[in-house]
Amino acid sequence: MAPDAMRTAARSLADARPLSYWLDDPGRPQALPALTGDEHCDLLVVGGGYSGLWTALLAKERDPGRDVVLIEGDEVGWAASGRNGGFCAASLTHGLANGLERWPDEIGTLEELGARNLDAIEAAVARYAIDCDFERTGEIDVATQPHQLEELRAWHRTTRELGFDGPELLDRDQVRAEVDSPTFLGGLLDRHGVAMLHPAKLAWGLKDACLGLGVRIFEHTRGLDLAASGPGAAVRTPYGRVFARRVALATNIFPSLVKRVRAYTVPVYDYALMTEPLDADRLASVGWANRQGLGDSANQFHYFRLSADNRILWGGYDAIYPYGGRLDSRLDQRPETFLKLAAQFFECFPQLAGVGFSHAWGGAIDTCSRFSAFFGTAHGGRVAYAAGYTGLGVGATRFGADVMLDLLAGERTERTRLAMVRSKPMPFPPEPFAWAGIELTRRSLARADSHGGHRNLWLRTMDRMGLGFDS
Repeated sequence: MAPDAMRTAARSLADARPLSYWLDDPGRPQALPALTGDEHCDLLVVGGGYSGLWTALLAKERDPGRDVVLIEGDEVGWAASGRNGGFCAASLTHGLANGLERWPDEIGTLEELGARNLDAIEAAVARYAIDCDFERTGEIDVATQPHQLEELRAWHRTTRELGFDGPELLDRDQVRAEVDSPTFLGGLLDRHGVAMLHPAKLAWGLKDACLGLGVRIFEHTRGLDLAASGPGAAVRTPYGRVFARRVALATNIFPSLVKRVRAYTVPVYDYALMTEPLDADRLASVGWANRQGLGDSANQFHYFRLSADNRILWGGYDAIYPYGGRLDSRLDQRPETFLKLAAQFFECFPQLAGVGFSHAWGGAIDTCSRFSAFFGTAHGGRVAYAAGYTGLGVGATRFGADVMLDLLAGERTERTRLAMVRSKPMPFPPEPFAWAGIELTRRSLARADSHGGHRNLWLRTMDRMGLGFDS
């Protein structure tokens, strides 16, 4: 990239605060006290992100008399739930294409369940008066290279041939009438399947809703280990134990208390920038009157959207895997990635030259080899888990919560009958093979982006194994 472009990008980051914009909020609630001593309950939920909060909330909705305890190692919503892009998608399978490839016989059911799940999230936001800037705006996948445009056209034809009421195909002028960038060549508009929201406020609102229904929440209470205990299970914490008839593990990227599950996920660090608020003239230069979320169609892609106060969140591209899968808070800040993202932002929106970024942050998400959640039980059905959402958990975690509750109840439902629920992804190999494979995949994807989408032998082999990957 030209030196002038890099200098412009660097200047734009001068005042960026090194934390999530969503969490940098004066309305952030105070943490609740930690658990001290022993507790007993009907259901223990481990993890205070979306997955755990939805599980606790739905458990009380199903049975108001059930005694539910939720423990969180830090504060509710502090991790991926409070630093994501705020895209709440209907898809349960990380997109229709991924679901169609893996579960073609039940993709119609999965799509229907996903649509119902998004509707249920919207209804819950209204029912519990959760002030999270929920907007059912839809999303546009944009092409910025000729080969991407051809791929979008081909996918549009495929969805129509298969009978799906899929997204609308937009040409260059149509997509630029929605959001104006000289890099946009066309796009696919999904009008109904994605909502935008304030991710941290959703987590905080779910916390309040849980408390209102009688869920007992303990923050700064890490689950250290899990063991069978009589007819149930017990989780040890730093200052006591929780004895529960049933346990739902909603720890996602953090090491599962069921150790055999750990091989199925690895952490990938994702990064985002947030601009200062755009004034009326700058916003008009971009358009964006319908406030859709956007993502480009590269393997190493960007996702971007407007906040309620008309800032632009710009994230993605780099996906960093730490050797050994070790979580390291030092990776939450990566200046070389922020500089790259800023330069790419001004390439996309040259009319916004001079805009500064107010926040720059990153953090780990969990991914699995099929890029959508997997589920299971342990300890004779007394423990359930869900993990592997791969960056699309804002919406899908509510579905996963229902699955865990079904499994813990021993119920055969429309959800638990799914092959998606009954199967597992391929586990990741031990080091150094995991790091070598992931790094080779990253480099191959970057090369494909710069060579007209051509996938080399490594990527074609991964595709045949059902392990095709993008960032």
